[in-house]
Amino acid sequence: MNMKTSQESRNEAVTTAYYAMLKVARQLLSTIEREELRFSLIRKEKSLPHHGVVHEFVNPLLYLRLDCYGDDGTMGIHYGFEPCKDYEHITQPFCRSVYKLSGKDASQTNIENSIRTDWFVHNPDDMFAYIEEQGKYHTFMRIKYKPAANKRKQMKAVA
Repeated sequence: MNMKTSQESRNEAVTTAYYAMLKVARQLLSTIEREELRFSLIRKEKSLPHHGVVHEFVNPLLYLRLDCYGDDGTMGIHYGFEPCKDYEHITQPFCRSVYKLSGKDASQTNIENSIRTDWFVHNPDDMFAYIEEQGKYHTFMRIKYKPAANKRKQMKAVA
């Protein structure tokens, strides 16, 4: 019988939380009409590294990264957002989701300490521009526009 170690269980919980955060980020960004703010750069490593990036999501407004660090292959999550008053309706729920999805009550395994704060991306717009020009590990992705529910109702009322 193959029993998971506590480290494997923790890493699995961190990975699950990361992809849930990524889903929230994409859902939030899909409600933005401006197409260039729905552009994203994705980095996926094909094999699990012992150190370094496992998955990275870079967008002009939001940043999310799953990486492996430490001698034991511990998984962690870095995040960031562009401080922008016009898009607080995107950045605020994103930030809350990071902590909600990694909180004590979010899974059977406590992963609260998986949110890494040893560095923080406070200007993903600059990072996006740099990686778009220089990056060789990222692929471009455009998130499809899906108007928020209240916007869809307004559009139907006009039609």
